[in-house]
Amino acid sequence: MDLLKIKTLIDFVGRSNVTELAVTEKDVTVRIFRSDRPGSEPASDSGHSQALGPSDAGVATPAAVFPVTAPVSGVLHRSPAPGQAPFVRLGDPVEEGQTLFVIEAMKVFNAIAAPCSGRIARLTDIDGGEVETGDVLAEIA
Repeated sequence: MDLLKIKTLIDFVGRSNVTELAVTEKDVTVRIFRSDRPGSEPASDSGHSQALGPSDAGVATPAAVFPVTAPVSGVLHRSPAPGQAPFVRLGDPVEEGQTLFVIEAMKVFNAIAAPCSGRIARLTDIDGGEVETGDVLAEIA
C-alpha cells in the first residue's frame, strides 16, 4: 500500500466520527485508530497508525476488536419485532453479514450487519431508543 493511500486514510479518520479503521491490501494491513475518551491523550489531527506486514506473521498481537457503528440516526431495534428474541446477545458468535440490529429512520428499516465474523464483546443497552450516526452499537472480537 502506498503512502498516499495511507495518508488519505489517516486524514479520513481524523475528520470523521470513525474511531478505528483497518484496511488490508495484498499482504499489508494498516490499522488507524483514535481515542477521544476524556483523560486520554488528545488524538492528533492525523490519528495513529500501525502497519502490519508479512514479517509480523509470527508475532503475537492482541485480538482485533471491530466496532459496529450506526450508519444513520434513528430508533434502534435489537429484535426483529416486539416480543421476539434479540438478533444477538453479549457473547454470541456472529458471521460476517449477519443482521445485528435494525435502525428505523423515517419509516425505513435499515438492517445493520456484522462487518466480520467473531463474537459479540460489547453490546449497547439501547433498545427502542434514539441513536446518532457514528454511535458504537457493538464490538466484535
